[in-house]
Amino acid sequence: MKLIKDTPLTLSKTTISLHWIVAVLITGLLGSGLYMENFEAFFLMSWHKSFGVLLFAFALLRVTWRIINGWPKHTNTHPEYEMILAKIIHYVLIISMLLMPISGLITSGMGGHGVDLFGLEIIPHNPNPENPQRSMPFSESWSNLGKTVHGLTANALLVALGLHIVGAIKHHVIDKDNTLTRMLGKK
Repeated sequence: MKLIKDTPLTLSKTTISLHWIVAVLITGLLGSGLYMENFEAFFLMSWHKSFGVLLFAFALLRVTWRIINGWPKHTNTHPEYEMILAKIIHYVLIISMLLMPISGLITSGMGGHGVDLFGLEIIPHNPNPENPQRSMPFSESWSNLGKTVHGLTANALLVALGLHIVGAIKHHVIDKDNTLTRMLGKK
């Protein structure tokens, strides 16, 4: 099967699909993470972890596809500062979509809480022998590092995602170019 790559005028179905799958997963995970943190709704944690594992798989596919396919061509000529800002934002998004699930896996796995993928155990839970209802960390320092990176990356991702959305709207409304429409699969 031959994969169809992007052209200067259109993005491939692979590029569009991976973009929107990752976008939906990231948005849902950021939302559920903020909700759990602010309202102590930790009953969502197993779902959050499972979708985080899915995000990691799709993020790896997206990065691999980006390496194979290259960066999409700009649809218009823009000031140099906009091109630099766009590149920075895209790199922050790509690094974050990998770093978020990795740091989440480290936080949970090294914290002894385990990681399941919709019931399939990926990293085992490490029960405390004195109180099996509680977890015993494999490495508290690694778990704390993962938690710190997870939180910092979430903040960077929120800012980059906001700027990415604002940029897409700017392209569509002000520049009137086809940047947004081609990511929606239109010519």
